[in-house]
Amino acid sequence: MSELFGTLSDGTPVHRWTLERGGTRVRILTYGGIVQSVEVPDRHGRSADVVLGFADLDGYLRHQGPFFGALIGRYANRIAGGRFTLDGQAYELARNNPPNSLHGGPLGFDKRVWEAEGVEGAPGVRLSRVSPDGEEGFPGRLEVSVTYTLEEDGSALRIAYEAVTDAPTVVNLTNHSYWNLAGAGTGSAGGHELWIAASRVTPVDADLIPTGEPAEVEGTRFDFRVARKVGSGYDHNFVLDKGVTGSAEVVAELWEAGSGRVLRVATTEPGTQLYTADHLEGAFGPGDGIALETQHFPDSPNRPRFPSTELRPGAVYRSETVYGFGVRS
Repeated sequence: MSELFGTLSDGTPVHRWTLERGGTRVRILTYGGIVQSVEVPDRHGRSADVVLGFADLDGYLRHQGPFFGALIGRYANRIAGGRFTLDGQAYELARNNPPNSLHGGPLGFDKRVWEAEGVEGAPGVRLSRVSPDGEEGFPGRLEVSVTYTLEEDGSALRIAYEAVTDAPTVVNLTNHSYWNLAGAGTGSAGGHELWIAASRVTPVDADLIPTGEPAEVEGTRFDFRVARKVGSGYDHNFVLDKGVTGSAEVVAELWEAGSGRVLRVATTEPGTQLYTADHLEGAFGPGDGIALETQHFPDSPNRPRFPSTELRPGAVYRSETVYGFGVRS
């Protein structure tokens, strides 16, 4: 089901799609592919919205920097110096996170209005757009689709990404939802317990660019192989033990003791960025949500030893992430 959500200053309409099944309700916006809300029950059957978001379009337009709930592309995370070389050709990108490029640039996928159509046989919506050659400095005409569907019993939200190009390019897509399983607006999520199936992390410099080879997490604050409270101070890529896989595998679990809600993250991706939102301000405060951004690694186009983010004509970029919902006593 879709409805008009608002209108941009140039008159472009923005619609909201509502997906509902088995006690779960998810709302998706055509602006930025944003996951506006995810309502799920706690251990007592009481529902609450567990992602940070806004009730109207103006809220998203006024708070664009944190990428609330947005679909990120062409390249999630950072590219050092806003430049990379592909097949001997150098490309210059917008440096919207000086001195680096972040999340596809100042007019990335998160600020575009997507075409939308329903999904046959399931509560779902398929968003699509064409990113023209040279958009934000990236080469190739990229045809992209992102499909959000609710599982049969409402126990999971599945996000499936696909893209094709007419010229060699780089692609790295993700969703940037901030989760607070106690409910959006209830305060800090730092007390949530987190498990991540990652034995390594990519150390970063002051600009959050990887400094070299992945490092072991054992004996460090990055070791979430046994669940523990998240705390604060994280904006780091975790190297998932499973690597790139053909189907989504469970790689992380977030739990909030007061409500009993559990979020299980499964993905085909080789990494996940843990961001504890320490810099939020305004509508939400520091630490009010936790982002688990499934993706390839930051600065991969400049790091030949990292899993490749290259996409070439004739190939299809495919990625899938599944957010599973449950409760624990």
